[in-house]
Amino acid sequence: MLAALLDLVLPPRCAGCGEPGALVCPLCLEEVLREPATRPPDPVPPGLPECWSATRYDGAARRVLLAYKERGRTALAPLLSAVLAEVAETALAAHAWRPGHPSVALVPVPSARAASRRRGHDPVGVITSGAAKLLRRRGLPVTAAPMLRQGRRVADQAGLSSTQRAANLRDAFVAAPSRTAVARPSGGRVGAVLLVDDIVTTGATLAEAARAVRETGAAVPLAITVAATPRTRERDRNPMARHARET
Repeated sequence: MLAALLDLVLPPRCAGCGEPGALVCPLCLEEVLREPATRPPDPVPPGLPECWSATRYDGAARRVLLAYKERGRTALAPLLSAVLAEVAETALAAHAWRPGHPSVALVPVPSARAASRRRGHDPVGVITSGAAKLLRRRGLPVTAAPMLRQGRRVADQAGLSSTQRAANLRDAFVAAPSRTAVARPSGGRVGAVLLVDDIVTTGATLAEAARAVRETGAAVPLAITVAATPRTRERDRNPMARHARET
């Protein structure tokens, strides 16, 4: 990928503001990791786990995610993994999860096959794996578990209302039997699944992913993302007012 090669041979420019000197400058990094907190969509779709994110999907955070996901800036993966790890640790602490508790599986939401081919990489899967490694170094019993796959094709989500997205995604995900065991490390048991995505918009994707995981018998109390699109019911009635889209 051209952008990834250029990152290796040219001085880096900030993916958030374009200033030379770093992949993400300190000021833009502050925007990407504003404050891990619950940022649920409005309205909340049925079945959506408690949803935590690092920041809103705007400004530098939006530009950094687009650079990573759509423009080949794959060198941003370690930074976004670290952001996800902060969100996960904060959310787990809020639920009194501590070292010594049953293990936690980070389950990435799979992208559409066509999107993965177009991008040339699996953006959510990569940063989920990186976040799990960072959390294990901190003593938390966390593993990455890519147990979901797309069960059927879905339409592009851009421009759809929350109701339309929910209908579009109904029964879209299945838990792959051959991968479910990944969520159960040797000698331990999974206490919960944390769903992972890069952005939450209407919550329809995460709600559908939660349904598929729960069918395996696992608890899905939490979902974590890097960013959350600011949403109101009025914005949902006016899809043209939205500038973000959820995979």
